[in-house]
Amino acid sequence: MSAPRLDLPTIQNWSCHNCSGCCRQHLIEVTDEERERILGQGWSSTDGIPDQPVIVRNGRFSRSHRLAHREDGACVFLNEQGLCRIHAKFGEAAKPLACRVYPYTFHPSGRQVAVGLRFSCPTVVENLGASVSSQAAELLQIAKQVVPAGGTDDPPPEITRGQRLDWKDFKRFLNALQEGLAQNDVPLDVRLRRILFWLELVRQSRFDDVRGRRLDEFLTLIRQASDIEDHSELPPPSRTGRVMFRLLAAQYARKDTLLVLQSGLSNRLRLLISALKFARGRGQIPILQDGFGVATFDQLEQPFGMPDTAQEMLTRYFLVKVQSIHFCGRAYYGLPLVEGFLSLVLIYPAILWLARWLAVTAGRQALNIQDIQHAMTVADHHHGFSPAFGQASFRRRVRDLNRLGEIGRLVDWYGR
Repeated sequence: MSAPRLDLPTIQNWSCHNCSGCCRQHLIEVTDEERERILGQGWSSTDGIPDQPVIVRNGRFSRSHRLAHREDGACVFLNEQGLCRIHAKFGEAAKPLACRVYPYTFHPSGRQVAVGLRFSCPTVVENLGASVSSQAAELLQIAKQVVPAGGTDDPPPEITRGQRLDWKDFKRFLNALQEGLAQNDVPLDVRLRRILFWLELVRQSRFDDVRGRRLDEFLTLIRQASDIEDHSELPPPSRTGRVMFRLLAAQYARKDTLLVLQSGLSNRLRLLISALKFARGRGQIPILQDGFGVATFDQLEQPFGMPDTAQEMLTRYFLVKVQSIHFCGRAYYGLPLVEGFLSLVLIYPAILWLARWLAVTAGRQALNIQDIQHAMTVADHHHGFSPAFGQASFRRRVRDLNRLGEIGRLVDWYGR
């Protein structure tokens, strides 16, 4: 295929700092060709590999395969120094493509490829390393392997269900979202609530004859209306809203790697009991992964405040997700732009809820930036990748929260 043009997140930096978190958090599926290559490399205990298969089936009845993990959750190829044995012995090109891609994402964007990053990587969250722009040549080579021939010719995501514009007009919506998010003189929670306001007008509109300059005028008018709307005071989330949100937060708090490695009837029963406790919302919160300690649901409903530096970090998160289209279309379970952005907004209160849990674990009733950074890596691990978030039940929950007016309330409540 001809070389695609890349749309890069210029506000983002990243270089690998060998934290090995990705080798513990993710299950790496391999192609048949990669499987044969790795098996042919002749790994044994003399290479430090545990006495176990290095590649296993994805499931008992699955035809696909993935890299094996040790009992502690680490990839079988992770060495004691936190480095990849395949990389060390045969070079980076010998690793599975999924390992070489991470933490980058590549999404077709109308004759371009939009490049994003996964904030499940703590180095992405902290914005450390070389600028993404300086890595354009390397990213272009990866993009050629990730995006199939003709992939950039794919149609854009729908705006709302049944309404699809061309790429040029679709990007007018992306630009409007980015401009709204970049209003740094306005608190982020207010920015998000303003966008929710005008997206609701979009959801109720038809665009059969509204294109080009007329679409720009429409977006300008509804954004101006959202700016003068009173966003200063909102009632707390309702009881129904809090139940639905806690169930959503429970899915963010899970660790999918361990769910696969520890599958079985007893583990499924434990998850069911935890889900019932999250729905009830009383007493101690069930601990679903390491790093989260003893806390009660009531403790997380008190104001915690927000570190000053968190606004920039969270704003950067949303801007990168929107620029890379990592919230709708093929990158997010096939959802239209409006519905996908509702799910993206909900990650804001989810991150802050998880951050509160981490603060209480540490004996504090106030957030620090490390709480929010850790919570962001946990929450974004699932965004656009966990099958649970693409299920009809999850999507229905998001739509119900929006219909009841609860999303803005949750943004306001957990931003206190």
